[in-house]
Amino acid sequence: MRIAVFSTKPYDRIFLDQANQAHQHQLVYLDARLTAETATLASEFSGICAFVNDKLDREVLQLLHANGTRLIALRSAGFNNVDLAEAERLGMTVARVPAYSPHAVAEHAVALILSLNRMTFRAYNRIREGNFSLDGLLGFDLYGKTVGVIGTGKIGLIFADIMHGFGCRVLAHDPFPSADAKAFVRYVPLEQLFEKADIISLHCPLTPETHHLIDDAAIAQMKQGVMLVNTGRGRVVDTHAVIDGLKSGKIGRLGLDVYEEEENLFFQDLSQRVISDDQFMRLTTFPNVLITGHQAFFTAEALTNIAETTLANISAFEQGSGTLNRVTVDKVV
Repeated sequence: MRIAVFSTKPYDRIFLDQANQAHQHQLVYLDARLTAETATLASEFSGICAFVNDKLDREVLQLLHANGTRLIALRSAGFNNVDLAEAERLGMTVARVPAYSPHAVAEHAVALILSLNRMTFRAYNRIREGNFSLDGLLGFDLYGKTVGVIGTGKIGLIFADIMHGFGCRVLAHDPFPSADAKAFVRYVPLEQLFEKADIISLHCPLTPETHHLIDDAAIAQMKQGVMLVNTGRGRVVDTHAVIDGLKSGKIGRLGLDVYEEEENLFFQDLSQRVISDDQFMRLTTFPNVLITGHQAFFTAEALTNIAETTLANISAFEQGSGTLNRVTVDKVV
């Protein structure tokens, strides 16, 4: 099957090529991000492979369909960038990677917490400059602290396990509590989690209900000096509200691996350009903010799993058999 692979980086090609040895699809790698302007690059391709920041709205889907595309193979778990209703109307199949390495994302969330707590990112720069002062680097013991986990899928539960290992109390909130949650995970209403947690980590999907879940009202309910970490979806957090929370001191430390307007920033080198996103640049001025560029998933194990599942989805679609991790408006499989 001939597939146009959008938003590719060198590491994508390595892992996809390795996985494709068992499938032998014709993969055509494109550096460009998928938008209405670049959709014509997929002309006469029966399938396209897209990543998290590729745009698959109504206009793009219609352009792809008109040019012969029938399969959209997402190399991601999230699918909020796809107009699923329009895809169904056009008779296009959307497949995703439901799970790759939940350990990768959970461990990155913990890395953000540890670095923010002990300010190791600031200490690293100080030492390089010959500054051995400890002022401004004061942390706290994780032992005995209360950690709030919003979203208890595979990633959230692994994160909860790790934090329990540090001796933390774990509160959780999820509209669908997991039967796999261990006894130490205590489900509570969201308001109680906001009130009690010293650290809050977001692992929920982006839905209409979770869009800007962390807003002014939510932050007002949190402890003074709370640590907030988001390795889930950028638009779960209202950036303007978080900036206000940082300025007031309500948010004492902030760790982000995702950002609500990241599609114009992440996965590219902008070091020689002026970044025009004022809210993002404002975040970078705070000494108690640590931002990584959507790299929580970025481990060899995760990239291997993503590539293998993506290619298996393409083969299942082509052959009309096997496991196809299809996404529809009313069902995720």
